Amino acid sequence: MSHKRIPKRKAAVAVGGVAALGAAAFLLPMANASQDNASGATASAPKTLKATGASDLAAQLQQSLGQAFAGSYYDSAKQQLVVNVVNGDSNVIVQAQKAGAVVRQVQNSTKDLQAVAQTLKTKATIPGTAWAVDPKTNKVVVSADSTVTGTKWDTLQSTVRSLGSNMASLKKSSGAFKTLVSGGDAIFSQVQNGTVRCSLGFNVTASDGSPAFLTAGHCGVAAKDWSDSETGQPIATVDQAQFPGNGDFSLVKYNDATTQAPSEVNTGNGQTVAINQAVDATVGETVFRMGSTTGLHDGQVTGLDATVNFQSETDPNGVDTVTGLIQTNVCAEAGDSGGSLFTQDGGAVGMTSGGSGDCTAGGETFFQPVTAALQATGATLGGGAGAAGAGAGASADPSATAGDQAGGNQIGGTADPSATAGDQSGTGTGTGDQSGAGTGTGTENSSSSN
Repeated sequence: MSHKRIPKRKAAVAVGGVAALGAAAFLLPMANASQDNASGATASAPKTLKATGASDLAAQLQQSLGQAFAGSYYDSAKQQLVVNVVNGDSNVIVQAQKAGAVVRQVQNSTKDLQAVAQTLKTKATIPGTAWAVDPKTNKVVVSADSTVTGTKWDTLQSTVRSLGSNMASLKKSSGAFKTLVSGGDAIFSQVQNGTVRCSLGFNVTASDGSPAFLTAGHCGVAAKDWSDSETGQPIATVDQAQFPGNGDFSLVKYNDATTQAPSEVNTGNGQTVAINQAVDATVGETVFRMGSTTGLHDGQVTGLDATVNFQSETDPNGVDTVTGLIQTNVCAEAGDSGGSLFTQDGGAVGMTSGGSGDCTAGGETFFQPVTAALQATGATLGGGAGAAGAGAGASADPSATAGDQAGGNQIGGTADPSATAGDQSGTGTGTGDQSGAGTGTGTENSSSSN
């Protein structure tokens, strides 16, 4: 059966990630996922790990250590996994050390911290608040945005104090927690009040074998039919959407069953990062976020299984609570929602949900885990064939700056760091067929300031 390739205009929304505004560069060769320290190291010597390897080891130890496991995080400076244990049993410690982790004994168990989160849910579900377990402090860190004032602040503060300073801490966040709206290489839908604009997260294959993509759930709730241009005909239809509640994700199926949607992030200027697997986030790891409003930004994962209480957009007195999110210190602004959160070596981590702050003053952003979205929808990562250019053309190193950008490969050419993404043009030798490339991000009702 013949296959229809996406025209280049449509390819621009075929894969999660958006055109970088002066920040894309090249993917550097990566070391193996993990390796032991120098030869002769003892069995208990911590392993040197990439973040993906640390995530795999953390999952392994969480299962094997049972109730003694109290969270973990990635020490990026030492490239080691640090595992918290609450059971001082030497066998538990030795087991974790032999597996290659650094072991740290802590006071609060996972069950204790889950109880703290439940208390917060019962007593402090207030718009503009969020909380997540911080394995580095072995506490639940509660955040309140600028809208939490007066009696709301008093209630939140007294609730956190009642939990004990050894169990929970409270901090103020800049700005207001909101679903980040608008987009870059965007998808659009016409609704009664104007145009809704979102961004595509990652291309996937639905459980029935049809081509589809993941994006933010609040996009799928806002509109059903999506186009690759503001005035174009719909090219995809929402199949499943979750928001609020346990997640913020949508599965959207391409209307043309022969659509070929490669598994890569388009970072602009013909540069792509091949997405090869879905990975769980690890606290402490460095991640990259693409957004059309702010381009490429990186930061660290700061918390897992976060709960965020957004002010409801449909009920002035309501709250949209979303659970199970990844908390980060990566900045984002309106226009970045729905876009891709990924690792340097091509791991799909999440899709932008919402947050506070901006890319001048900083802030924090929450993401829907890709692994949870795939499990819930029954989809698998990666689109159809048609990714002929993947890996054959230019690739991007998210960790480089705009001044490091070049066409084709890292030594091919240079870019004007003062130019926008659309102005930059390197002279490298990459020759991959980029017509299968793609991209995506955020959600916006164009009739509003967001």
